[in-house]
Amino acid sequence: MAQIKTVGFIGIGVMGRSMAGHLLDAGYEVFIYTRTKEKAASLIQKGAMWKPTVKDIAEVADAVITMVGYPSDVEEIYLGEKGLVNHATTGTYLIDMTTSKPQLAKKIETKAKERGIFALDAPVSGGDIGARNGTLAIMIGGEKKVFEACLPLFQQMGENIQYQGAAGSGQHTKMCNQIAIAAGMIGVAEAMVYAKKSGLDPETVLKSITTGAAGSWSLSNLAPRMLKGDFEPGFYVKHFMKDMGIALEEAELMGEEMPGLSLAKSLYEKLAENGEENSGTQSIYKLWD
Repeated sequence: MAQIKTVGFIGIGVMGRSMAGHLLDAGYEVFIYTRTKEKAASLIQKGAMWKPTVKDIAEVADAVITMVGYPSDVEEIYLGEKGLVNHATTGTYLIDMTTSKPQLAKKIETKAKERGIFALDAPVSGGDIGARNGTLAIMIGGEKKVFEACLPLFQQMGENIQYQGAAGSGQHTKMCNQIAIAAGMIGVAEAMVYAKKSGLDPETVLKSITTGAAGSWSLSNLAPRMLKGDFEPGFYVKHFMKDMGIALEEAELMGEEMPGLSLAKSLYEKLAENGEENSGTQSIYKLWD
């Protein structure tokens, strides 16, 4: 399969900016598109080239990576009249790293194949810290030979890179990740509030419990932010709510109930009603403290 030299990157947000930066540092020629050119200024200064439309990106890149907000954005970018599938050249690799719907990932791959284009769904976990450090967990669905051709790209952005299976498998794996995090975030917030209300030093408590059976990424990385009152987004509340909604829809299709996930979604909905939809997921702490 063709070697990748030029990469298009669509979605220069909290995580996408760092991910595209790693590709630049690795020597790839990177073209970027974001609705507001000013948001791409730091990458342009590093050597990235901005393009005014998705169509323009599709026409110049060997591979295109997307990291956007919602499944509706993904569908428009890939399957819209001026989207990637209609304008990418034969043999282009399309890699959606957005957390999106498994069924949409399958649809994109089917449409891409009709035009001789390769598609992968490759959502990530690790938030802004993982993106910045190049240590993301990346979960990939699609044809294995396509995954292998794109592996050098993934290696610039993450460390835990796992091929999961056919199209949609990456998105299903990300749903497992979000389900595990959802109830866990409630536990992290409650533990920190309990420590504070009982008269303990919460930071000293963290030193004891992060390396024990309670240990988790959220406890190690987000609990300290809670205690400092740092609720800036490594991952937005509004996007987490979207993910939980997708997981609950998929679970319903499988005939499964997810009571922990349902509870977490209801609490985050309450948080959003309080005006925290653009805060980081650790802001759930505010419901108690």
